[in-house]
Amino acid sequence: MPEASTAIFEKDNFNAEKYVKNLVQDCVGGPELLQTKQKIQSLSETVSSTLKKHVYENYMQFIETAKEISHLESEMYQLSHILIDQRNLLTTLRDESLLDEQKNIIEEQSLDPNVNEEQQNRKAIQLIKESLIGYKGNLDDKFFIHEGGLIELDSNDYRPICRIHLFLFNEVLVLAKVKNEKKLEFQTEYETKNIAVINIKDLDGVNKNAINMITSDGARMFQCMNAASKQEWLEKCELAIKFHQVKKPKKAPAPQPPTSLKFDAPQKSTDSEMLALSPTASEMGRVIVENLPPDWLITAPEEIQAEIAQRHFEDSLALLQKCEDHLGQDSSFHGAAEIAEKVKSLKASLASVLMHELSNSQSRSLQAALRSSRRPLKLLVEMEKSREACGILLRVCTSAIRTSQRQARRNNLAVSELFFCDVALVASEFLRAFSAKAACTSALIVWCNMELQHFASQLIKHYLTKDTQLDTVAKVVEGVREPCQKLREIGLDLSYHMEGLLRSTVGHLLDEARYRLVDSIGRTEDPWQPYNLQTKTGLRTLLKEFDTLGIDFRAYVTGDTWINLTQATVNFCRHLLQTTESCAYLARYDSLQRDAEMLIRELFLSQHSIKPPNSLNADMNFVAKNKTYMVEVLLPTAMGRFERIADKKPELLAELHVQLRTAAVAPPKPKPRSVYQTDVL
Repeated sequence: MPEASTAIFEKDNFNAEKYVKNLVQDCVGGPELLQTKQKIQSLSETVSSTLKKHVYENYMQFIETAKEISHLESEMYQLSHILIDQRNLLTTLRDESLLDEQKNIIEEQSLDPNVNEEQQNRKAIQLIKESLIGYKGNLDDKFFIHEGGLIELDSNDYRPICRIHLFLFNEVLVLAKVKNEKKLEFQTEYETKNIAVINIKDLDGVNKNAINMITSDGARMFQCMNAASKQEWLEKCELAIKFHQVKKPKKAPAPQPPTSLKFDAPQKSTDSEMLALSPTASEMGRVIVENLPPDWLITAPEEIQAEIAQRHFEDSLALLQKCEDHLGQDSSFHGAAEIAEKVKSLKASLASVLMHELSNSQSRSLQAALRSSRRPLKLLVEMEKSREACGILLRVCTSAIRTSQRQARRNNLAVSELFFCDVALVASEFLRAFSAKAACTSALIVWCNMELQHFASQLIKHYLTKDTQLDTVAKVVEGVREPCQKLREIGLDLSYHMEGLLRSTVGHLLDEARYRLVDSIGRTEDPWQPYNLQTKTGLRTLLKEFDTLGIDFRAYVTGDTWINLTQATVNFCRHLLQTTESCAYLARYDSLQRDAEMLIRELFLSQHSIKPPNSLNADMNFVAKNKTYMVEVLLPTAMGRFERIADKKPELLAELHVQLRTAAVAPPKPKPRSVYQTDVL
């Protein structure tokens, strides 16, 4: 059919009924109608193939889009962690200093107003010379104005570079680098007339209390400890520059610093305790300088945050443990409590991130969920978070198992074997991850019981409903029992619990089956005549069928197609043995054995008690022969089949067999019958 014919189907106002009427209104006779029908069928096939093609293309495009979305989601997740890390770093640098908020103020050696300011200045310069390593400049004719510890930042990405200590004089600015030995190493000096200080109000959207210092070597960026320190540095640098611009006589004595440059004594005792690197501080300040923590410990919190943001969880945990070990061995240095608090907070943050990672490892595949959970699980166990980790892991496994169960039910798969295989997989993975945590084993047992209850409820809801056939019930119960036995290999025995969950439902189903099967006995009329199979092939087929059931009818074959038993007896033999097999599988559970035997017993008695009506004038010898066959052959065969499958002796059936044999009376003398041999056997 040409493609133009299919274009009409794509219109919005297409009406199928009207379209068919237009096609058939000009048709005359049956042949034209058939031809039109073939055309419509051809159009239908064309449209169907086109739709399938479009559906396939859309499906492939959907898959590719889903892959891209998943990739973008992963990248956005990592980007989110990086942004959070940057925000935390900026906040930390704003609120705290790597020098533990050392104020480094200058204490006045005396509050006596008569003390000579020039003597104080010389004493301060002398202390600065003693503390600086490698400085060979001349500070004797300079006036000391201000000093303090700052952090030098990279002017491109604002990343901390190192700790710097600045000494501001009326003519020069001396920069010293803080060494690992908590000493000051001279770096460089600038003349105050050649520097300019610029206030940076906002740095990359975050206030970092930074100032930009334009020197002869270029721009250098420094971070102050807080806003007050930043404002003080701006004021002192401005005063130093103005002080240098004052013209002085050549031979005049060195100018005295203005009274505004005098430093107030600290108002609180805590200020003097925070002195660390000031060479003009008291002896207590020197002790604090000597007890500063190592550099790696100071920068460890920022490094840990960066590792967490970059998802390097193993490295961050290793650094956390290193910090904890160091703090455990030596916590006498200055700022140990603050660092310990940071480490504790970061450890809690890492645990939270790992738990979130573990929660996000959910997948439709249990194996994939367990594989993705191994990394955070291992780290959480190392962090002594086993109890929280095992709870999250079991919730993830619950979601994956129930998803796979729903898919299996939709696809008509073996849900029982799948469920117990999943439980065994979870138990093995759980015991591997928490092998050294015996307290977590109880959580696994509770989880197994809860999942078993949910599985049993779904099994009853979908497979063990009312009027379910007995053979179906037996298959379901046996499909549950065998995997339960296999779980014992890993030390997990759920058989007893599973039996208790199914006991009530299966018991009701056995009662229903007993009433239904007993009620069906005798509904069909039995002529009480030998069974005629009509053909030799039919006889051979019947004999082979009963051979598989454990019954041999060859001794009862007469003629080419006859069996010297009634058709009802032969059919009941098949029915009873099949029912016995189903009941035997159910009787493997001790609590169901009696109900299963009771069903077989009542079913057998119902058939055994049937008598021919008086109006039929049946041969009583033939009737007695059928009943004797049932007692002497059929019932023992059923008992043996039951015992072989259930691995238990059917006591009720054995009692029934004894009772029937005891109550049996000698049959009447049979009438003479002509018997001849056949070649069928």
